[in-house]
Amino acid sequence: MATTIAEVSERFGLSQDTLRYYERIGLIPPVNRNKNGIREYTEDDMKWVDFIKCMRQSAGLPVEMLIEYVSLFQQGDDTLKTRKELLIEQRDRLADKVEEMTATLLRLDDKIARYEQTIVKKERTLRMQAE
Repeated sequence: MATTIAEVSERFGLSQDTLRYYERIGLIPPVNRNKNGIREYTEDDMKWVDFIKCMRQSAGLPVEMLIEYVSLFQQGDDTLKTRKELLIEQRDRLADKVEEMTATLLRLDDKIARYEQTIVKKERTLRMQAE
């Protein structure tokens, strides 16, 4: 059973314009249309939408890389090695970013803890002065 662009839009939280744009620039393969020209998304189409949304919004992968990946996919199995290399490269970049963000989070946690310690000390001093 085919799914309309409105249903796909609602399911993935992407606007219909975004879905059309993704298709137009090659982020998702072309979606089949019925005799009236209405897009009819298949399960495979929706897997592409889900993949691109995850890679783009959650992982922050560059549009250009994703377009290249989809293009290579459409060229067939001769591109398996290249596609895998692209994914590994992006995974490594993402892992570096996660490591950097983790270090930043730890630094913020430490800074927050020091603020709390400073505030407690100041409150004690103020209470002692008030007594």
